[in-house]
Amino acid sequence: MSTQFRPDTLPVVAGFAPDAEAAALNYPIFQTSTYAQDDLNVHKGFDYSRSSNPTRAALERTLAAVEGGSYCYAFASGLAATEAVFQLFGPGQRIVIGRDVYAGTFRQTDAIYRRFAFTFDYVNTADLSQAAAAITPDTRLVWIETPTNPMLEVSDIAALAELAHAAGALLAVDNTLATGYIHQPLALGADISMLSTTKYISGHSDVIGGALAMNDARLAEQIKFLQKSAGAVPGPLDCFLTMRGVRTLALRLEKHSANALAVARYLEQHPAVERVIYPGLPSHPQHALASRQMRLFGGMISFVVKGGAEAARTLVRSTRLFVLAEDLGGVRSLIEVPAAMTHGYLSESGQDYVIEPGLVRASAGIENANDLIEDLEQALARL
Repeated sequence: MSTQFRPDTLPVVAGFAPDAEAAALNYPIFQTSTYAQDDLNVHKGFDYSRSSNPTRAALERTLAAVEGGSYCYAFASGLAATEAVFQLFGPGQRIVIGRDVYAGTFRQTDAIYRRFAFTFDYVNTADLSQAAAAITPDTRLVWIETPTNPMLEVSDIAALAELAHAAGALLAVDNTLATGYIHQPLALGADISMLSTTKYISGHSDVIGGALAMNDARLAEQIKFLQKSAGAVPGPLDCFLTMRGVRTLALRLEKHSANALAVARYLEQHPAVERVIYPGLPSHPQHALASRQMRLFGGMISFVVKGGAEAARTLVRSTRLFVLAEDLGGVRSLIEVPAAMTHGYLSESGQDYVIEPGLVRASAGIENANDLIEDLEQALARL
């Protein structure tokens, strides 16, 4: 699919290739495990659905275009995609990783890969001086997330790509919160763009998935081998649902971002709120970078309420429109307390970096912004 289209057209048309039999507008669900062959290893490009499936291939074409990549491979979850990247490296190798990465990524590195003698340096990648000090000739991979979850720190992708490549390392970017519609890490010098397609890409809280996009042919060959050999692939129905969701990505992210900005501005002036973290606010430490690097500021807001953990718990128990749930990026607005829910493992691990107990994370959906603000207003009045 040509990338000549504008960013809001691309998700609608990317990867579309009508099937040969019916030319269906929606790519069919090829619910099959295997395929008939004309002769030994003579077939139409598909032999077994763990290796490849037409519905999955259509999704991969779509996501490659959205992320600005030449190649893309879909996985059963974002963590399965993340693991495939780590599997590129062997025991004893050094990886620089953002301190505020997704909690599942931290758990995977800290509880699993450390057992295989991997060395992880957790740093604030939003601070280029810290990142530069951590990246050495022994570093094989720099893994960043921007914006991060839940602190919404923004890292300079182009600058980090330069630092990583100067040391002979790859740069992988968890692009889940932004997606290729908000920014394209590959265009800024990253080697790999990772997506938890569960979130904004599918957008409807009804399917789990992940993906890796890249431009380098040799790297793509390695990832494809890992996808096939480890077997953590999505089923065709999951691929169909994800592809259906991505068609409205631009519309949804415009609305998510507008709602989040309106909510963030409201919270910033509320007397019960100690601090609001949103890249679209001038008060955000990396607001200038976000303004240059991102098309929109995204649908996630984090804020600290006065009164600590108990106040945060009271707030999330009191919302009526915001749903208390551990997810983000769906059409419904969600809310949670990371320290007690999604990011509890950080405290249990004994790491120096922990999430404040009074921090609340909200995923702005596509409802009316005034309804979201009124919901938070009545919940904040209970503190």
